Amino acid sequence: MPLNPNDLLILEVLDLEVPVLTGIYSEETKLPQPLRISIRVELDMADHYAPDTPLSASKNYMDLKEAASTALPEGLHFTLIEAVAEHIIATLFKQDARILAAEIKIVKLAIAEDDEQIGITMTRRRR
Repeated sequence: MPLNPNDLLILEVLDLEVPVLTGIYSEETKLPQPLRISIRVELDMADHYAPDTPLSASKNYMDLKEAASTALPEGLHFTLIEAVAEHIIATLFKQDARILAAEIKIVKLAIAEDDEQIGITMTRRRR
């Protein structure tokens, strides 16, 4: 437990490009679409981080990356990208009880025409 209950550690993995079966239109449902996924998680933080503090006092960033890539079930079609975000959040909460909240931003790259970002941001706090 941190000395100051307002202290918070935020870990981020930004702009992962992940192919995911998602969409509602017939042209979207046959092949995976490229999604740009960004993850922010809030964690309880240690009282202090010294130069020799072990990784166990924080969280491995690769766990966040894994939740948005290899932890997504291969071959499963997600109708909505909201369901993709929900799956990533559920995976993160299962990984580590210290995660207090997770924010997932998903941009659908295949539907952009002029480099605009079309997608969602979902935030859930642990209940």
